[in-house]
Amino acid sequence: MIVLSPRLKTAADMVHKGVVAADIGTDHAYLPSYLVLSGICPRALACDLRKGPLENAAETLERWNIADKITLRLSDGLDELSAGEADDIIMAGMGGILIAKLLERTEWVKNKNIRLILQPMSHTEEVRLFLCNNGFDIIEERTCRDDGRIYSVICAEYSGKVEAFPQGYEFYGKLDPNDDIARKLVERQHKRLKIRASSLREANFKLDEAEYCEKACLGMESFLNGGEK
Repeated sequence: MIVLSPRLKTAADMVHKGVVAADIGTDHAYLPSYLVLSGICPRALACDLRKGPLENAAETLERWNIADKITLRLSDGLDELSAGEADDIIMAGMGGILIAKLLERTEWVKNKNIRLILQPMSHTEEVRLFLCNNGFDIIEERTCRDDGRIYSVICAEYSGKVEAFPQGYEFYGKLDPNDDIARKLVERQHKRLKIRASSLREANFKLDEAEYCEKACLGMESFLNGGEK
């Protein structure tokens, strides 16, 4: 059986059993291969922007004799996929700004029957902001440690409702304030923004950004105080 890294395993664990999953930016296709081999998905799509990774993916499928169950597709993000081809869309290992950009230009993901499983490598707040401002509900978030770093994996569904969210929400989302790893992740963000706000105030520069950072810090403090630790 294929052994996934902790962050990919966390994403895989959020896929619903019996669905068709599409892995965007698949590289070696380890994630969709795991989903098929473990019986979670009967079929999957493995998409990548470049031919090289898809050649690596083809070798993986041949090695595990699952080429008939996973479709390889050359695609810039979701551009070469169509509505109805997949139930769960996985985007793991990309920057948060890129994830938001790829989703923004793909109108058909605004479908209540599609679930998004998103694992940004950075700028997770940009992903949460995009989701909240475009009618998606964040259903669940999980954290994991992988190679010395902490990652958040987000599961979201489209509802069409755009509602106000608490200040700082983009930095903690649906994380569990009682989870040690989640708390550490938010504490690091809080420290970073607090230093940024202080530096801007001291320089009397970009005061709007300083105010934003300060309000976000207050929101994160409220989140952290909601836990039992």
